[in-house]
Amino acid sequence: MIIQTSLKKCSQLHHVLRIPTAGFKYAMRGGLILQSVSQDVYQNLALEDWIHDNIDLENRQVLLLWRNSSTVVIGRHQNPWQECNLRLMRQKSIKLARRKSGGGTVYHDPGNINLTFFTTRKRYERMENLKLVVRALKTLRPKLDVQATERYDLLLNRIFKISGTAAKLGKTAAYHHCTLLCSADINILSTVLKSPYNGIKSNATPSVPALVKNLFEEDPTLTCEVLMDAIAKEYATQHQTDTFIIPINPADESEFPGISNKIKELQNWDWLYGKTPKFSISTSFNILDEQYSVEIKAHVDVKNGKIESCVIDVPEFWLPGIMCDDLEDHLIGSKFCSSEITAVASALLRTYSNNNLQMKWNLLCEKITTLT
Repeated sequence: MIIQTSLKKCSQLHHVLRIPTAGFKYAMRGGLILQSVSQDVYQNLALEDWIHDNIDLENRQVLLLWRNSSTVVIGRHQNPWQECNLRLMRQKSIKLARRKSGGGTVYHDPGNINLTFFTTRKRYERMENLKLVVRALKTLRPKLDVQATERYDLLLNRIFKISGTAAKLGKTAAYHHCTLLCSADINILSTVLKSPYNGIKSNATPSVPALVKNLFEEDPTLTCEVLMDAIAKEYATQHQTDTFIIPINPADESEFPGISNKIKELQNWDWLYGKTPKFSISTSFNILDEQYSVEIKAHVDVKNGKIESCVIDVPEFWLPGIMCDDLEDHLIGSKFCSSEITAVASALLRTYSNNNLQMKWNLLCEKITTLT
């Protein structure tokens, strides 16, 4: 891949980032190609919004290339409990991120390329960007069967989805970002993007399932580096600029003033989970102890990521109703997450001295936490 750090290009980047928007719009014209050196999803998503908010795009357009460590990224209006397997993600240390743009849920790892096209709102054109990516792929493999769809996806061999699209439209600026599957872990992708949570009712935007395939499987020479280089060259040709990819560090507050606050916002629980549209879960499960097999029914309403109401129906002969009433009351207002539910249950457990009841209580609470 061509990554230049020449004084000329560093100077151009300095103009873009340092000069106030009223002045630097004349410092460079045409296209600018940037590549993030970070694989932290929160830093990269923050960088997108920093560029959107701070760079005057009237006389230039920007392409940002970036990759992430293992992460599930949901759209702005989506429900993570509905879209992915949060328990498995915690076990495998896979991050969750919520974009500022809409669209569906995607899995990122270093084998997935992310492309962000920045323009003014008037020049925003998703299909043209996708056609650029197709041309870049064709320069590498002319016989490669890749085409853009009306849904702004890229399909390989008319079947396999290799790219999905989302966008953010501001008052004057806009960006369109898309993925490109090169050599991602398809097994992990297919597993974590399946929700194990049953009985969810939600108005959140659902993802549309699709068959996927890596370009690397089609041709082992199509590595991430080769693909990014080809896309950069095609972008440079279209925008009549030099094919220089400028590496940037989105964690550098001196280059991107205020970006630390954007990163913190994206990492915050209230953004990741609290922005989920109101939803409910109705389910039932069986608990087996030494004497009985009992059916438990549960209904939970969640608003802003917190439990708004809760009904837990347990047979009176198995566990006193007053204990379930206490649990329901104490869960209201709690975050809908395993750690907080466990903390509430543990605090209540100390009030019961009967060992048999404590055992049943633990079994019940273990089942309740599986909802999260």
